[in-house]
Amino acid sequence: MNLVFTEKHTENVGLSIGVTRQLYSGQSEFQLIEVFESEDFGRFLALDGFMMLTEKDEFIYHEMIVHVPMAVHPNPRNILIIGGGDGGAVRELCRYKSVEHIDLVEIDEQVVQVCKEHLPTVASDLDDSRVKIHYEDGLRYIRRFTDYYDLIIVDSTDPFGPGEGLFTKEFYGNCNKALKEDGILSNQHESPFYPLDASAVRQIHKRVITSFPLCRVYQAHIPTYPSGHWLFGFSSKKYHPVKDLDCQKWEELGLKTRYYNTKLHKASFALPTYVEELIREVE
Repeated sequence: MNLVFTEKHTENVGLSIGVTRQLYSGQSEFQLIEVFESEDFGRFLALDGFMMLTEKDEFIYHEMIVHVPMAVHPNPRNILIIGGGDGGAVRELCRYKSVEHIDLVEIDEQVVQVCKEHLPTVASDLDDSRVKIHYEDGLRYIRRFTDYYDLIIVDSTDPFGPGEGLFTKEFYGNCNKALKEDGILSNQHESPFYPLDASAVRQIHKRVITSFPLCRVYQAHIPTYPSGHWLFGFSSKKYHPVKDLDCQKWEELGLKTRYYNTKLHKASFALPTYVEELIREVE
């Protein structure tokens, strides 16, 4: 099969990947779900034509959204993931013996089932006994809780479609309420490079900073994401992402990672000038 999958990043720029075969295509109640196989990036998941992850570089995203807050919080035991139906964030969290319970809230059950079948290296720990999956809207779910979670990870899609409600001021306010007094929120913060994406970065940051006393942005390089430059948010009621990082404690866990390390952790919060200016506009 000689096919090419192309995702448009702007009207004039896109990413194209040669596809050897299509493993799955199905329309759920919420979105078109597709899984392809390629020579260079392995299997990859697309939702409504937008690439969510590839086997080749998904570890970068999932390690950075999980290990950064986990290395800062001194004792994260009860954790909530909103989105993340592919299972990558769950997989990284399950490597910590100290984690007692993980609630995964995914609106689209079909995404979970497809990833279990076609992306088993990503969805490998979704059946862990510590994981409970809730198939419902994350905005509605989070309203029920007060002073309950140590860490909330917002592993959402882009700020439109099924994930649109996870980018509102109300949502971040409810996340603050659901976190314990020393709780941490980590979230995907979009890309700062192209104008439309940069606008989303400003919008997200503006809404997060109204709900948390301490908000910082950090970055990673993810080849298949728009421009390859991706941002994450670290928001906390108490802990600073660099000053409160205990490098020795995390390194003594002996977790083998492919992207994250404590030196990179510190460096990831040193942002390019244009990104600093971008988020300063709304602070």
